[in-house]
Amino acid sequence: MRCQFLALRRILVLVFTACLLTFTAPGFAAERVVLKYGVFRESLSVEELSTFAQTGELSRSLRVNLALARQNPRAIRQYLTQPVKVNPVFLDRVLNSPVGNVILDQISEVIHTPSRRADRQAIRAALVVSASQDGQVSLIEIIENYPTTEVEVDGDRLESAYRQLRRLQTSLENLFGI
Repeated sequence: MRCQFLALRRILVLVFTACLLTFTAPGFAAERVVLKYGVFRESLSVEELSTFAQTGELSRSLRVNLALARQNPRAIRQYLTQPVKVNPVFLDRVLNSPVGNVILDQISEVIHTPSRRADRQAIRAALVVSASQDGQVSLIEIIENYPTTEVEVDGDRLESAYRQLRRLQTSLENLFGI
């Protein structure tokens, strides 16, 4: 009985937090992204990166920077948009465990705050909000839902972050049989 109450309480807290973050997202979502490729750094709006992810249309500055960094725009777009299906409740459980902390730390090596402070908490919030919207997560959704006005992304390691999301999905499937 007590386990059921605690599980219900956790679900209610998750739903309340997701709703709160979803309805207040414009004030707490990232507005700028600093895309880093080696020595190249480009600050652009999250909207500009989202447009590229959704349509494949490159802004002039993004096209130039990807060319200078010798990056394949199609591959970058794929890593940004490829969704990973997750159950938001189970995701919350895993992310609040020691295993989840390792995964959060690995993803936050690629997507992080400019100050590198509270990266784990920021990436956890972005993942939970992203998953609560449609039961899946993509890197572009994490960037869009990042709870600071600016987010830094190590473009050279986007593939690594995507692989971590896939590992997270596999962990959830193995742990909870979903």
